[in-house]
Amino acid sequence: MIKTSTILNYSIFPASACGIMIFCLMTCGGGEKPAAESQALQDAVRGDAPRRFVLPVIPGELTRAGERAGYLAAHYWDHFDFSDTACVHLPQITEQALADYLDVFSHTDRAAVEASIPAMLDRARREDRSGTMYRHFISLYKKYLYDPNSPVRNEEYYIPVVRYILGDSLTVEADRQRAGFELEMLLKNRLGAPATDVSYTLANGQTGRLYSLRKEYTLLFFYNPGCPACKETTASLASSEVINRLLLSGRLDILAVYPDSDLDLWKKHAGEMPSTWLVSYDKGQSLFGRKLYDLKAIPSLYLLDALKHVLLKDAAAEAVEQYLAEQSGPA
Repeated sequence: MIKTSTILNYSIFPASACGIMIFCLMTCGGGEKPAAESQALQDAVRGDAPRRFVLPVIPGELTRAGERAGYLAAHYWDHFDFSDTACVHLPQITEQALADYLDVFSHTDRAAVEASIPAMLDRARREDRSGTMYRHFISLYKKYLYDPNSPVRNEEYYIPVVRYILGDSLTVEADRQRAGFELEMLLKNRLGAPATDVSYTLANGQTGRLYSLRKEYTLLFFYNPGCPACKETTASLASSEVINRLLLSGRLDILAVYPDSDLDLWKKHAGEMPSTWLVSYDKGQSLFGRKLYDLKAIPSLYLLDALKHVLLKDAAAEAVEQYLAEQSGPA
């Protein structure tokens, strides 16, 4: 349940030499393709190259960055041999390629992402009948896009992966059930959607509901007083100039909710939380019982607007502070 501050062993990152080349491909319209890419493609065609990942050649007539990124998302895997299952054991090829592929998504639109991922998985299914490569990439997608400790986590990008698993006739029942549950949780409280209402109880016994809070912004903070990462997040929020300014000016509410059942533990530490916050617990245990929010990791922060639409989902304290600083205006 606890989201630690230690990142998992992500030895492959988007900021690679390949990633730099991808950036150049997306932003440098026209001209000839990079020499390294050209040579790699020639070697691959001859069939005498060592294993390497070969990027597609973006047409020179595509000059705008968005167009080039869209082309790259659609054709990224054109020269990859999904039948070569030995690449499963070569993370410098497969995992690095996937990490850089995910980085391309930030430069294009959601429609391109939702078309690209199923097309890539189709090829993995079709070219490797053993399913080895397909399962490998499914696990990498989950590691990078869904694991709460991933530095590049993005649930919106993971939704097409889960939908593909559910639509695949070869998916075994256990995997289908797991994917179904994941999709159910992914579709709750999405960015731009109304947040699920929750009830809360304060230390004095007073009760309330999330939707009864009327400020311009509401920060919903799921926490556990025994969680080191929760303490770090609390300290970061409590020391933020912009957050304190919005609290004092009446533009922001922070609703901290303890979702677990050890009430004695919560009462012992409730007084340590800032007095300007609404510090509460889930008396009816509906958060877990009815699975109102995806709380596979804690702490979890949701920033909501006045109508309780989700502005930030499961965000870091720094992301919340930056968003509020940019949107709330000068001090």
